[in-house]
Amino acid sequence: MIEVNRILKVPLQSGIRNDLRKQVRLYVSANRISPPSNLETLEKSAINILNSAGLNGELLDFTMVLLGNEIWRETVMATPFHRRLLLLPQCLRNDSQCQGVFDELGLICSGCQGCLIDSILNRAEKLGYTTLVAEGTTVAIGLVEEGAIDAVIGVSCMSVLQRSFEPVTRAAVPAIGIPLLGDGCSNTALDYHWLFEEMENFNGLSEHTPLSVSLLKNQVADYFQPPVLNSCFNAENETEKLALKMMGMGGQRIRPLLSVLAYQSYSNEISENIQQNLALIIECFHKASLIHDDIEDDEETRYGQPVLHRSSGIPTAINVGDYLIGKGYRMLAQTGLKAEVLAECLTVVAESHVKLAEGQGADILLNSQITEKTVGDVLQIFRLKTGEAVKVALLTGAIAGEAPQTDLESLRKFSEYFGIAYQIRDDLNEFREENYSGNLFDYPFLLALLQEKMNAVDHEFPRILSENNLMLFRRNIEKFDIENQTDHFLLKYVNKCYAELDNLQNQKMRLGLYSVMGKVFKEQKRGQ
Repeated sequence: MIEVNRILKVPLQSGIRNDLRKQVRLYVSANRISPPSNLETLEKSAINILNSAGLNGELLDFTMVLLGNEIWRETVMATPFHRRLLLLPQCLRNDSQCQGVFDELGLICSGCQGCLIDSILNRAEKLGYTTLVAEGTTVAIGLVEEGAIDAVIGVSCMSVLQRSFEPVTRAAVPAIGIPLLGDGCSNTALDYHWLFEEMENFNGLSEHTPLSVSLLKNQVADYFQPPVLNSCFNAENETEKLALKMMGMGGQRIRPLLSVLAYQSYSNEISENIQQNLALIIECFHKASLIHDDIEDDEETRYGQPVLHRSSGIPTAINVGDYLIGKGYRMLAQTGLKAEVLAECLTVVAESHVKLAEGQGADILLNSQITEKTVGDVLQIFRLKTGEAVKVALLTGAIAGEAPQTDLESLRKFSEYFGIAYQIRDDLNEFREENYSGNLFDYPFLLALLQEKMNAVDHEFPRILSENNLMLFRRNIEKFDIENQTDHFLLKYVNKCYAELDNLQNQKMRLGLYSVMGKVFKEQKRGQ
């Protein structure tokens, strides 16, 4: 067993580096490790490799970098050059001769040829790379999230590569890191042969080519612009005109995005008509539920405008919601899916409608029955409401793409955990807003958890409810450490989401949902 002495060391001998790369490649292939991987898996794997090779434990962190590279290799190799970023560190420049200037992104190379940066950039740009000479990975992650690139090859010192692991993994950025041969802020050394080898690797295998969630989001947004919506809603009567208006109103379109992501991940032959219809169908169901929810919750505004039942009356709003449900079912029936695929989609949608109604019914009664409800009861409401809304979006798209049953089961579980985590996060975020106000029942999870803790020691909880006493509520939230406990619940369900994603066989679906998780749960670090 090696003795681990954690230092950020890179072997200076190219033979040792290359031998370790070969051993890591064989290990990843034999153990079928899929991206993205967590630090614990990398560390255990690195120790196994070093033990087998009889190498010094000082190479542990370097071996972990090699493992991370190998796990992402097929994805990066499948990414076209024009969808990749080459990220170089400023410390590669020659301080005494550099004529380049700096802007807000990094170094603008002058082409003075005082160092090898210019020749590396030229070589990369001829292949089609986007290039950047800057420190850290913040800009690189931003470019991935914007949809400008899909993969990164980055050169940096070991310490920066180490710090970059968590944000890169959370954002599901396919990345290969080339460590500098030594630390230092200037005139550092690099294995250029290794860099050029990684830069020029390409196989174009479509099953490993990543999907850009940001580009899909833009594509989905186009489906809700007037040209598309007007072709689907004739607006020949007042009901259809109001339905068209609701479909065009704000929102992040997360549910249509999830449906399109799932369809593209699994479909062997993508139909633009089916994809567009899936997005519109899911949004029809979503907007119908919002219209009805707003009536039941007596809301005033939505997307900064008066809700439909305020502007047009409750009977009209109920009718428009019903119309959108019917419209969604009719569009699904006419989408052109195979009969058996259509039947499965209709079953999923119908089952989710039943469960959503059950969840909404329990939510309506929650205010009057809160003293009888447990934390588990509130989690069940979250699962039935938000979880089912996510589930119907993901499963409809995945079934339309003819996903295998094993992945469908993982997506079912993921959706439920995601819905719970999403609602807990919303409770916390609203509670932590500076302008804390509103009704106690705006924070159902915190309220249920507080009740559970208070009932075990005193009988003051009913007073908080009867007076809607927000100040007393806040004091007891602090007294019983409810925020911290809620954070633990949130992390628990975020980790459950990731565990289900790791079970997915389809890499595009897994990485796409990792990316979504990274955006939605930015503050939650997996496994912490």
